[in-house]
Amino acid sequence: MKKILLISDTHSYIDDTILKYVKDSDITIHSGDVGNVKLIDNIRKHTLFFGVFGNIDDYKVRSILKESEIIEIENHKFLITHIAGKSPFYNQKTKKLINNEKPNILIYGHSHLLKVEFDKKNNLTTINPGAAGRHGFHKKRTMIRFKISTEGLSDMEIIELGDRGKLS
Repeated sequence: MKKILLISDTHSYIDDTILKYVKDSDITIHSGDVGNVKLIDNIRKHTLFFGVFGNIDDYKVRSILKESEIIEIENHKFLITHIAGKSPFYNQKTKKLINNEKPNILIYGHSHLLKVEFDKKNNLTTINPGAAGRHGFHKKRTMIRFKISTEGLSDMEIIELGDRGKLS
């Protein structure tokens, strides 16, 4: 069983509260709009890291992260991307990856809106952890964590990090 932390839309912001959750996770997945390479390096010091670049990320971040990533954890196939579109009518890139790779979990970001749902049409769980950063239109900063085993996901929880404009 692995403990997974999902984070997105940090826009270069990371604090001790976020790092506390990173340190308590086996794997941290960042679904884009990281902000800078320093943030990635900081997370990698404490946990296994997977991530993708987002629309605000510069060439430095894009040089080390891909636009989408397919990973397998505990026999579950994950598709990680930043801009997926609305379930089940995803954008063309995401549709193609879903059709070709057949993931059972889709992790995405971009909207800054926390959302977890099951897409019956494509037979996959979709998760957007919201936004952990301080830039954007979201009111609350959020992340998601859960446990995963070969049997499935468990103990999923929303982590509220406080109001967007306030430091934690």
